[in-house]
Amino acid sequence: MKALSWMVVAVATVAAGGAAADGDVDAGKSKASACMACHDKAGIGTMPNFPNLGGQKALYLAGQLTAFREGARSNENMSIVAKSLSDQDIEDLAAYYESLRPGCPEQ
Repeated sequence: MKALSWMVVAVATVAAGGAAADGDVDAGKSKASACMACHDKAGIGTMPNFPNLGGQKALYLAGQLTAFREGARSNENMSIVAKSLSDQDIEDLAAYYESLRPGCPEQ
């Protein structure tokens, strides 16, 4: 079952790949306010178990968000948040977080 879940994640990542390049950084920044409680304004996880998003590749982020939305990945918070995201929201958020410098809080 886990192998199937990771296969779905891989397919979602590849499928989102072309789309993630089409994301709008400014639109993603305005949509990221809901993300900031856990990933602050610089995309740095606010708790040890929250990942840093700043500087992460858009292709990867879009794939992970898609996997949460589609149920291929499960996390109590992310599964709920991702369900409300459209394809465009995912593309925009992925582009925004990729545009941030990794681990740089003064952005």
